[in-house]
Amino acid sequence: MPIDRMIEKAYELVQKKRIERVGDGVYNVVGEHGTYLVAQRIDGTFSCTCPGFVKRGRCSHLLAVLLLHDPLLLRSVERQISKSLGNKKSKRRKA
Repeated sequence: MPIDRMIEKAYELVQKKRIERVGDGVYNVVGEHGTYLVAQRIDGTFSCTCPGFVKRGRCSHLLAVLLLHDPLLLRSVERQISKSLGNKKSKRRKA
């Protein structure tokens, strides 16, 4: 999955409140294809049980949890997505 799409999906998970804290550093994230467990390891890194993370080492579920815990990062992503949507709308009007 392209990085831009992964960021958009993560942002959507946060906006739709599809993240549930189930323990200290442990979260259930309800994605499009199932519910996955995102957990912070002892060394501070995160993991996810989804196939995408297992295969590529990154996923929208993990990124959603990171966005939820970093308001500055979340605002930055909001601005980028707003710009992107604005550009798409103006391109449609020109066509």
